[in-house]
Amino acid sequence: MRAALWPEVDPELLASEASDLLHAVDGGVFVAEADGGLVGLAEASLRHDYVNGTASSPVGFLEAWYVAPGWRGRGVDRALLRAVEGWTRGLGCTELASDALLDNTASHAAHRACGFAETERVVYFRKRVG
Repeated sequence: MRAALWPEVDPELLASEASDLLHAVDGGVFVAEADGGLVGLAEASLRHDYVNGTASSPVGFLEAWYVAPGWRGRGVDRALLRAVEGWTRGLGCTELASDALLDNTASHAAHRACGFAETERVVYFRKRVG
């Protein structure tokens, strides 16, 4: 599922990150299964640093959210999100944040459909100095 979400990333790195998140005290992994296989994935973390557009700290952060194409629009996305929301509330948070690439309009629509409000658009820059 992670490779479907981030096909450009080295599979070994994806596996290592997933293992780290599974063992983190401030991370959560949620899966949806149907017909004997995985059909959706959500990963969340507790962020203590400033998160764009939020007014509290810490906040739950939806790090990954993926539903297999054949299962989209069938409630899997909302079920995963409800699980993440419950986990976030259980940690005492009052906000859940997320992000998406600027050109990922399908993700924007899914976020809006599930009650997220867009807070800002950001383009990050970097410059090597050494």
